[in-house]
Amino acid sequence: MKEILREIGAIARALDSISNMEFKELDLTKGQYLYVIRICENPGIIQEKVAELLKVDRTTASRAIQKLETKGFIEKRSDQGNKKNKLLFPTNKSLDIYPFLKREGEYSNERALDGFSSEEVDSIHHLLTRVLQNIEIDWEAVKKGQRRHY
Repeated sequence: MKEILREIGAIARALDSISNMEFKELDLTKGQYLYVIRICENPGIIQEKVAELLKVDRTTASRAIQKLETKGFIEKRSDQGNKKNKLLFPTNKSLDIYPFLKREGEYSNERALDGFSSEEVDSIHHLLTRVLQNIEIDWEAVKKGQRRHY
């Protein structure tokens, strides 16, 4: 069987490394830009939903969000409907850099798909969506403490 996940992982790590280097001057490190983007795109989102979108555990999300709050990128507000939930909002600092972060993402996407036809791009998107759906089954189970059986 082809090692497709190695290729996907290498692509993800390369793009993450590039972004981390390029966003260092913005005081965003170790994937923090991903949180800023998701919170700018979903103002008022709760921390658990951000973790779910990024496929990270709650502890990892909590640490990243705390650092971003300390750096002034996000603001936490109490949820009037559920006091335990903290709603996450981008600050002006995040909103100011969001267009740059979005352009970088669009550029990376265009670069990765350079030379592919629109049909090939549609096919890649469709197939990767299916791969993600398959993996999400295990992700949800492992999050709940279950173990995979090899």
